[in-house]
Amino acid sequence: MEIFDYMRKYDYEQLLFCHDDASGLKAVIAIHDTTLGPALGGTRMWTYATEEAAIEDALRLARGMTYKNAAAGLNLGGGKAVIIGDPRKDKNEEMFRAFGRFIQGLGGRYITAEDVGTTVEDMDVIHEETDFVTGVSQTYGSSGNPSPVTAYGCYVGMKAAAKEAFGSDSLEGKTVAVQGVGHVAFELCRYLHEEGARLIVTDISTEAVKRAVEAFGAKAVDPADIYVQDCDIFAPCALGAILNDETLPQLKAKVIAGSANNQLKEPKHGDRLHEMGILYAPDYVINAGGVINVADELYGYNRERAMKKVEQVYYNVQKVIDISKRDGIPSYLAADRMAEERIAKVSRARSQFLPHNKHVLEKRLPR
Repeated sequence: MEIFDYMRKYDYEQLLFCHDDASGLKAVIAIHDTTLGPALGGTRMWTYATEEAAIEDALRLARGMTYKNAAAGLNLGGGKAVIIGDPRKDKNEEMFRAFGRFIQGLGGRYITAEDVGTTVEDMDVIHEETDFVTGVSQTYGSSGNPSPVTAYGCYVGMKAAAKEAFGSDSLEGKTVAVQGVGHVAFELCRYLHEEGARLIVTDISTEAVKRAVEAFGAKAVDPADIYVQDCDIFAPCALGAILNDETLPQLKAKVIAGSANNQLKEPKHGDRLHEMGILYAPDYVINAGGVINVADELYGYNRERAMKKVEQVYYNVQKVIDISKRDGIPSYLAADRMAEERIAKVSRARSQFLPHNKHVLEKRLPR
């Protein structure tokens, strides 16, 4: 990979390599775009096969956060960090403190949070060295477990999609097939059950399925059979790439709306859903409740305010649908267009005041 060619192609701003020999830290921070504000995105720790693979992952994830934050209506840009190492055995306090100092050195251009392979406890250590971190322990003013908030965003986004597909946003009497019943999906099932939806659930964990059956009267099916269920809404809440050549012909749902990341295996599968007349609520739009929630910590966390902001997911899904119809494009492309249009408008507005140097903008955390 020619790094600068790649950064130029997708308009990245900065790529930072972080090394601390004493602690074993090897990390990459990628900042994609800060037009809307400081770049917010989590820190992933993973055993990458090569250093190039780590760089590619950081860059890809950072760009994804630009779109996610913009589509969510946040005044934040997109960034991501990866630490190369085994999260089960390579962690130590010195590593995360060193990493925190690198973040501090960016002066607020990048704000981190937990991600795959990192925990609240890791964020607490980073917080010893910098204030530019979210998702810390509640004793530091954090929002705590984000699962219920992510689930609520998914729930209201599902209602918006249902309104388009069925003429009403009521989910009472609707059959929802939920793939995966982890922390977020279980809370989503709670919202659906309370509204009177019928639930079909599956998970590789028999205990997770049993819990949902007992709590919500859900019907349990084998993981391989979830795609063929007669249902109104299919909610992918586990693995990515589950919308693919093999699964699409099996689907009977009119709406796909779930919390899983990267649900489309390839863009062509989003095109195919559009052709099939199945309404797909783009994953990074509908599952944005978590990032909306942690972003509220930057203002001094207030749960009531955060939940109110998460309700915006309903209207964001509506906007995606409107753009899809306006431009005659699949919803996954409409989501990208919504994010890009917002960034472009802010960029144009700022360029009026900085016509000769529009990319040099003062960034600071709100206080």
